[in-house]
Amino acid sequence: MFAVLRTSRNLLLRLGALTAALWLASCDTGTIVGGGPTINTNAPVPVALLVPGGAGNTGDEFLARGLRQAAELAIADLQGVNIDLRVYNTGGDPAQAAAMATQAVADGAKIILGPVFAESANAVGHAVASAGINVLSFSNNTDIAGGNVFVLGPTFPNTANRLVSYAAQTGKRRIMVVSEQTAAGEIGARALTSAIARTGAVSAGNFTYPFSQEGVINAIPAIAARAKSGDVDAIFMTADTSGSLSYLTQLLPEQGVDRALVQFIGLTRWDIPPSTLSLPGVQGGWFALPDPGLNGQFTARYQAAFNEPPHTISGLAYDGIAAIGALVQAGHADALTASALTQGAGFVGVNGIFRLLADGTNERGLAVAEVRNNQVIVLDPAPRSFGGAGF
Repeated sequence: MFAVLRTSRNLLLRLGALTAALWLASCDTGTIVGGGPTINTNAPVPVALLVPGGAGNTGDEFLARGLRQAAELAIADLQGVNIDLRVYNTGGDPAQAAAMATQAVADGAKIILGPVFAESANAVGHAVASAGINVLSFSNNTDIAGGNVFVLGPTFPNTANRLVSYAAQTGKRRIMVVSEQTAAGEIGARALTSAIARTGAVSAGNFTYPFSQEGVINAIPAIAARAKSGDVDAIFMTADTSGSLSYLTQLLPEQGVDRALVQFIGLTRWDIPPSTLSLPGVQGGWFALPDPGLNGQFTARYQAAFNEPPHTISGLAYDGIAAIGALVQAGHADALTASALTQGAGFVGVNGIFRLLADGTNERGLAVAEVRNNQVIVLDPAPRSFGGAGF
């Protein structure tokens, strides 16, 4: 598995030479206790990477390769840190993921990076909890976070807090939430409700609809009537681009919702896939995304190194290695404990600044963007440190 890393190492180092300081955050860990294994920071640190390969599914194989290659890219950027990366295929199956995690610990892994899917990550966490091994999963499902399981994926609460805060600051304080009746929709609606209360904005109603074409179409008149009442500044939508987003953004204006008065805001990425940006209904809409500058550099470096574009979540593997490397570089034997992983200064990865929280969730620095003329225009840049604008 290290063939790509060896053949590409010089190229990666040349590409990364000018930005090496950007990719890894320094951190002052101090004295750290509890919540993980001790390590020898002067020896290679065994890290297990659990990816959804091995079952023959084309999409999962591409994702697995993307995560592995992004981790290799991060390792090539580390200075003074030796990571012994060991890759295990889970087949996208929770039972296999748990078995591979157990095997990884038996092989000496001191921390587990992955897996992707929430059910598998939950199973892995349980499988290695008794061994005191922490899991940095690629999931964004906060329901599985806690104990020895951390989620690296962008979470609805983090995105909701960023967007609701920005909306309130720009005068869009009376917020209506529109969500589909799915697990993701329910989590998103809860995150938005909490963010509204947290920022002092005003709830202007909460509408849900069955997750079907008929369900969303039937719900449009009631949603539109509420939006036209005169006391709604913004509609937050939990729908993603593969679901009902196109229906909501097209049919609500057709029902008389004035886009000049009511701001459409998405809790999901409206630029994935890029073809979404050409939809007439999303023009003028807001959404949040990772630091475009850093993410763009990663995409270019990845393409140059591996002759293919990264998967949309490949950068999470880079971020995980970046965090591990920054902690190990500090030289503490307890660098991979929960206390170390949750140190307040956070880390810098290809998606910008991020930090892990004690409850297993994360905070990420996000930019607020608008879709304008089929392009992404940044309205408010992603913060470059915690405690500044955006937090």
